[in-house]
Amino acid sequence: MTESHTQTDVTGQIATELPYLRRYARALTGNQQTGDHYAAATLEALLTDDSVLSGTQHPKVALFRAFHGIWASSGSPVEELDEESSPEARAQWRLSGLTANTREALLLNSIEGFTIPEISAILDVPEQEAGDLVVIARKEMSGAIRGRILVIEDEAIIAMDISAIVESMGHVVTGNARTRDEAVALAHRDRPDMVLADIQLADNSSGIDAVNHILSEMGEVPVVFITAFPERLLTGERPEPAFLIAKPYTEEQVQSAVSQAMFFSSTQTLKA
Repeated sequence: MTESHTQTDVTGQIATELPYLRRYARALTGNQQTGDHYAAATLEALLTDDSVLSGTQHPKVALFRAFHGIWASSGSPVEELDEESSPEARAQWRLSGLTANTREALLLNSIEGFTIPEISAILDVPEQEAGDLVVIARKEMSGAIRGRILVIEDEAIIAMDISAIVESMGHVVTGNARTRDEAVALAHRDRPDMVLADIQLADNSSGIDAVNHILSEMGEVPVVFITAFPERLLTGERPEPAFLIAKPYTEEQVQSAVSQAMFFSSTQTLKA
């Protein structure tokens, strides 16, 4: 294969992985605009110097490694809190108390599916340390925040499984809704601290509509979407959720996303 063909293949792979880098960046920052800023900066860096993609690493690993070079170098200071501090500032203050690189390692492993050796390469740390970071993250975040969670899911078995996972973490499930109207009614009856939502519901109504309605009435509530069609929300053409899990999911993915999302009290709404 010629060098030009190889480069074309790598570019195509990078384009395929870009939506997932953007998902990761949003989950890491808790904000779509901020996350997309870091993802765009990564692409700009690659356009300036594509040598990072010419090594032996898989293009996806190289892409995320390049992202982390920018993320680690930015090191924005944590704001001092007062009564008027923004939700994002409060989230960043809470995050500052966690062991360095633990959230990154946990997200890379549980949400993006990287192996420990790959996380080691991305974060530029020894493999033993990368594995330890994942373990530490789970311990630190599992007991960080407890809340009341509304589950919006039309498949009964899946709803029961998700509920069991979050309850095992110490959260309270306020109820399970199978339709948009049920979700809105449940949210009115018992205000949730967080929402876990599917996109397609039992009566062909939209979980996105349900979430938008709830947020429009109740303000900032963290949201995690769990869907068999993640590509519908990773287009870059409209506001996207910071926390998105693809079905079939794992228990660790749900635990990680819930723990991460609880740190952020601002979640962007979507337009169905």
